[in-house]
Amino acid sequence: MLIYRTKRVQIETRTVSLPNGRTPEYLFVKPVSAVCILPVDEEYVYLIRQYRAVIDAYIIEAPAGGMDHEGESPEDAVRRELAEETGMKAESLIPRGFVYTSPGFCTEKIWLYEARGLTPCSGYDMDEDEVIEQVKIPVRDIPSMICSGEISDAKTIAVLSRVLFGKGPSGVNEKTD
Repeated sequence: MLIYRTKRVQIETRTVSLPNGRTPEYLFVKPVSAVCILPVDEEYVYLIRQYRAVIDAYIIEAPAGGMDHEGESPEDAVRRELAEETGMKAESLIPRGFVYTSPGFCTEKIWLYEARGLTPCSGYDMDEDEVIEQVKIPVRDIPSMICSGEISDAKTIAVLSRVLFGKGPSGVNEKTD
C-alpha cells in the first residue's frame, strides 16, 4: 500500500514471501538513486562540512546527491554535484562501485566515484536547503578521523574505503576495477 510519494522518494508497505515460507509485512522506502564523490589528489581529500537538519548537526562528508534530474546518468550527477557542492570539476571520474545504505527497509543505491585532476569551475549554485563549506584534509589524517568518529557518515566512509584503502599491491582497487 502506497503511503507517501514525491519526486525523490516513495514509501509503501508490502507483504513479502520470504524464502522460508513466511509472509511478513515490510516497509519499503524507495528514494532515487544517488552518487557520492571523493575529490582527491596525491596529498588531500576535499570533503564538505554540511548542516543536516534531520540530525540537527554539521557533519563532515563527501559531496553527494540524488539522481533526481530527468534522464541523468550517475556520471552526469557526479559532475553536477561536484560542481554544486565544491566548485570543482574533475578531469577524470573513476567508478568505485556502489553501496546500499540501509537494505533492511530502504532500496537506496549510492554510486561511488573518485574524482581526479581537480580544477575550479563556476556556473553552479548549491541547492537552497544546503549549508555547506569545503574542507581540505590530508589523506594521512583520514584513518584517525574515521576511527575517532569525526567522520561518521556511512557513504563517506564507504567511498573513502574504496578509494584510499581498497587498493591491492598493483595499486588497483581489486574489488571494483
